[in-house]
Amino acid sequence: MDLGLIRNIGIAAHIDAGKTTLSERVLYFTGKVHRMGEVHDGAATMDWMVQERERGITISSAATSAFWKKHQINIIDTPGHVDFTVEVERSLRVMDGVVAVFCAVGGVEPQSETVWRQADKYEIPRIAFVNKMDRTGADFEHVVEMMRERLGAHPVPLTMPVFLGEIFYGLIDLVEMKQLTYVDEAGIPTFNKTEIPNDLADEAYSRRDHLVEEMSGYDDELMTLYLDGADIPEVLLKRAIRKATMDNKITPVLCGAAYRNKGVRKLLDAVIDYLPSPGDIPAVKGENPKTLEVELREPDAAAPFSGMVFKIQADPYVGKLAFVRIYSGTLKTGETLWNSSCEIRQRVGRILEMHANNRIEKSEVGPGEIAAIVGLAKAHTGDTICDPDHPIILEGMQFPEPVIEVSIKPLSQKDQDRLGLALDRLADEDPTFRVKVDPETSQTIIAGMGELHLEILVDRLAREFNTRCEVGQPEVSYRETITRSIKKRTRLVKQTGGKGMFADITLEVEPTAPGEGFIWENKIIGGAIPTEYIPAIERGIIEAMAGGVSAGFPVVDVKVRLVDGKHHPVDSSDMAFRIAGSMAFKEAVSAASPVLLEPVMDVEVTVPSASLGDVIGDLTSRRGRIGGIIERNGAQTIAASVPLQAMFGYSTSLRSMTQGRGIYSMQFARYESVPQEVATQILRQRGAA
Repeated sequence: MDLGLIRNIGIAAHIDAGKTTLSERVLYFTGKVHRMGEVHDGAATMDWMVQERERGITISSAATSAFWKKHQINIIDTPGHVDFTVEVERSLRVMDGVVAVFCAVGGVEPQSETVWRQADKYEIPRIAFVNKMDRTGADFEHVVEMMRERLGAHPVPLTMPVFLGEIFYGLIDLVEMKQLTYVDEAGIPTFNKTEIPNDLADEAYSRRDHLVEEMSGYDDELMTLYLDGADIPEVLLKRAIRKATMDNKITPVLCGAAYRNKGVRKLLDAVIDYLPSPGDIPAVKGENPKTLEVELREPDAAAPFSGMVFKIQADPYVGKLAFVRIYSGTLKTGETLWNSSCEIRQRVGRILEMHANNRIEKSEVGPGEIAAIVGLAKAHTGDTICDPDHPIILEGMQFPEPVIEVSIKPLSQKDQDRLGLALDRLADEDPTFRVKVDPETSQTIIAGMGELHLEILVDRLAREFNTRCEVGQPEVSYRETITRSIKKRTRLVKQTGGKGMFADITLEVEPTAPGEGFIWENKIIGGAIPTEYIPAIERGIIEAMAGGVSAGFPVVDVKVRLVDGKHHPVDSSDMAFRIAGSMAFKEAVSAASPVLLEPVMDVEVTVPSASLGDVIGDLTSRRGRIGGIIERNGAQTIAASVPLQAMFGYSTSLRSMTQGRGIYSMQFARYESVPQEVATQILRQRGAA
């Protein structure tokens, strides 16, 4: 297929902004489905999981393809809840463009900001769709201003909302300069395109002039016509908007009401007109694992094959599905691939085009396409698959660390037998889900991004794997770090009559900036420690970091420098230096004023004005810091930073304080030091356990 006729887009936003409803309308208007499914009825096509239909939220990103005006649009509908942010992250990694959906009442909400930062990281062009214009309190201009202030974006409205009294009636297309009004005849949504009414003409032409003025800076021909006062052809204006959008200079903004079928067709037109095709994207960069040199892969069917696994999904019928974005070359059923991330050969069993959880068999896929592949049993999220004769490793993905954990205990021996396999499959699908066994209690501990995340996973254990478990109380995933630098020498000497163990090392350990992680430096000169023993020291340190020092929590944000040491020609070994590395690190951390770190959440609470004082007092009692209060549509929105440990059960408290009228959202922000009295209590509890 002509690359210029393909669009790979993600639909992303804050929870309840209407992403899935918009996706359903897109599928309907493109002819992919003949009946629109509704989220509130539990019948949305893209929400195919049982838990999604029960709760009315998106949990797993769903992929589908649709055709609009001879263009193939590959769509990924992503979750809005912060607990499932990994689904957004890995989807954006392989998308060429994003439709960011904003609620016309709520505007730019916390998860909207997270999605925007993720798109910034991958430099993905965006279109904004201001949804729910039919709701009371909808304010298009306010949302545009919030995009400018809170996202640092350059929003450029391409439509102007039209109201008939208080009712959202339609919109004016500022590019075509036509009015679009919407009707629903016999259950079939249609629209009428008419000239702009006289009472709206002045405002519409004023906005059009502002649009042309802004776009003239991105196209010389348009600039000349604008300065000459000449009429601006529609095709020329679209060309300038497209260029500025693909260069990430602007974000085109459209409006509508997806539930009422208003503005969806215009959004589809904008996706085709302004978002890039795979052919517009620069050649993907990667590293040749043999030469370690940077290589490019052009989006060409004749180029060597390369692709990225961005999602793993367990399927009850075909086993493991690996969702792959094809960057170059052509992949056919039965071919053998090289997984350069795992360094193994894998055979393509089947190639499937996915439509939510339905599938269509394909014999081959080419550059720019997205497909699910059966047969990549050992593939993981972020792996690069490629032509065995032309190996390459593409830039992978980074995922956040879990912040909450619970213990689980199978209810019967049958459940015990199934638990291990079930947990392995879930961890394979979700890089933010971790499983470990507590060495002291032998309990199985699962960790994830939030209470809802773990609740869904436990529910899946019961439904999909028929494994019933008893779940413990949630616990926070604390971390340890140090607050000062220290130099530590450690000697390991064991003589047992035969070959003993000898290692002598000196480490310099110092704190790094928050989030910087572990930094290792080898400063050994003159062969004081043979080169072959250096990796063993580093392994010992990494093992000690994982097990913790003060309270058994992982150590983070430290720089370790190996500066000196000695070895014995007979008694020194890998094992001796590995043990010495672990011992030296633990001793150094213990002497470097260690502190506990706890996850702190950015919390946004919207409450009636009458409840403001109670809610602020409650947040303060939870060790929260109030960042600001904004009045929005007659309600008060409080921004605060609160430790995760203090937010367990908050939804119940908020309902009680606000008579059920308060809502809140939170997302992980950073790790901060735990106050001494709280740290003492945590250490006491760990000791008692």
